[in-house]
Amino acid sequence: MTNIAAGLRYAAVVLLLSALACSAEIYEVTVESDVAAKMRDGVVLRADIYRPKADGRFPVLLERTPYDKHEYVADAVEYAKHGYVVVVQDVRGRYSSEGEWYPFKHESLDGYDSVEWAAGLPYSSGKVGMFGGSYVGATQLLAAIATPPHLAGIFPVNTASNYHDGWTYQGGAFEQWFNQSWTTKDLAPDTLRRRVLKDSNALKWARELPLASYPLLSLGGVPGLAPYYTDWLAHPSYDDYWRPWSIEDHYDKIIVPAFTVTAWYDIFLGGSLRNYMGLRAHGGSEAALHGQRLMIVVGGHAGDGPKIGEVDFGPQSVFPSGTLLRWYDFLLKGVNNGMANEKPVRFFTMGRNEWHDEDVWPPARAQATRYFLHSGGKANTVNGDGSLSLESPKKEKNDHYIYDPADPVPTRGGPLCCDEERLAPGAFDQRPVETRADVLVYNSPVLEQDLEVTGPVGLEMYVKSSASDTDFTAKLVDVWPNGFAQNLTEGIVRMRYRGAQDKPDLIKPGKVYRINIDLWATSNVFLAGHRVRLEVSSSNFPRFDRNLNTGDDQGFTSRLVKATNTVYHDRDHASALLLPVVATPAR
Repeated sequence: MTNIAAGLRYAAVVLLLSALACSAEIYEVTVESDVAAKMRDGVVLRADIYRPKADGRFPVLLERTPYDKHEYVADAVEYAKHGYVVVVQDVRGRYSSEGEWYPFKHESLDGYDSVEWAAGLPYSSGKVGMFGGSYVGATQLLAAIATPPHLAGIFPVNTASNYHDGWTYQGGAFEQWFNQSWTTKDLAPDTLRRRVLKDSNALKWARELPLASYPLLSLGGVPGLAPYYTDWLAHPSYDDYWRPWSIEDHYDKIIVPAFTVTAWYDIFLGGSLRNYMGLRAHGGSEAALHGQRLMIVVGGHAGDGPKIGEVDFGPQSVFPSGTLLRWYDFLLKGVNNGMANEKPVRFFTMGRNEWHDEDVWPPARAQATRYFLHSGGKANTVNGDGSLSLESPKKEKNDHYIYDPADPVPTRGGPLCCDEERLAPGAFDQRPVETRADVLVYNSPVLEQDLEVTGPVGLEMYVKSSASDTDFTAKLVDVWPNGFAQNLTEGIVRMRYRGAQDKPDLIKPGKVYRINIDLWATSNVFLAGHRVRLEVSSSNFPRFDRNLNTGDDQGFTSRLVKATNTVYHDRDHASALLLPVVATPAR
């Protein structure tokens, strides 16, 4: 699977492990290649079909992918052995399928037509389930909002809920590393991709400005190689370009159960959690409201474990085998395999490295707890005087630093995709970046007992800047007794989008603003002897594009200026890290 990003390889491993652990009648498999399905506008999409070599009709598992259907042979054969018709289809404009490729644009209608076509195959029982990860998760959700009558369930792995915020942008900042590496490494035509992978200097080229002139998109002199990339830059706000593809605007149209899988170090963690909670609250049927399940592992696009980055989470951290086929045996075949009696939420808790089962996400046991920022005005670097405590601040000096977009804070691990060879994802020691003067560091005292943090994490902060636009970033870190600083989760806010993603509003230099940074979520036990650490800065590059501090159109300008950015934490500006503390940890 050399042409698929790490997260997609991870999804394949997850699904294959799901098959291997299921005990059922095993069939011989027959394969049909490049079977044509005509869409409503006449465009022909082609699929490979793997099915039991036996009489009768079987449920269908449909996977719609832009990454070449031939990359999925092993898992398709395994599912077919267990009594499913497995249809692996190239989406429109990719590999063997006709039409024009444009991310997200055709997936709802093509998904509807493909589900109904698959349901009508002569060896189909008429029940169709979908599966797959990343963009292949998007093809499921976008099909589901079109409500094809024969769709009975979906199994989206590590995918988003809104292809503006949480896929292309986060907190108003452009997901630069993902957008550039995914576009050029996984979506470029085969001939150009081979040249790119051989000659690419992606980390160097990531510094090129403006963003719209990214060099990889012009290699080979191929015009119109990735028009969607410049379209994404041309639509930094959540506008009518994005709304037709937003899952979270259409939860009420999804009428089938979904088993959502995501991971703590996955780039789409936030969207996957929103999908689960949104379908629980707003799904368009009783099945969608109450038939939802959620599983959270460790790596996702960051890897299949047990080692994710520099941290080994133990063999128990790997995705529980048998999950996908147990789900579809229960849902499509009516097998009484115990799944009906299991709690709908299961997640891996880091630190103790153990699994927990819950009735809801976030767990009802977790209580939002404020850890206030403190310092004597010198929180800069890991050697500064920044601290965290439950005590609210009184009169305190503020902290400030100079953010220079020509010298941004480098990304070190975290939820990344899709070029792990050049920029590795996952858990890494953050001390190399904590020595910078433009990184504020706030530490709790050494913990005398274990502290479980499970649920959504946020930062409420009072800030000002000398610029008309800038970014503020935050990172939650678990500091081990030996000093290793393990990143857990992170977030960003672009100040022009501090209030809403659809209404940019530049700031007034020198004015104090209250902002909220969404750090998504985690489940981690800070063990006794560890510390809780918060990092605050204004860049995390190249994961996110550098705010150039000018207020200009970020995608089409090269002009940059330095900014002096200030964080307040006093009686009138009580900046605080919001942690979901579990008072009675599950054991």
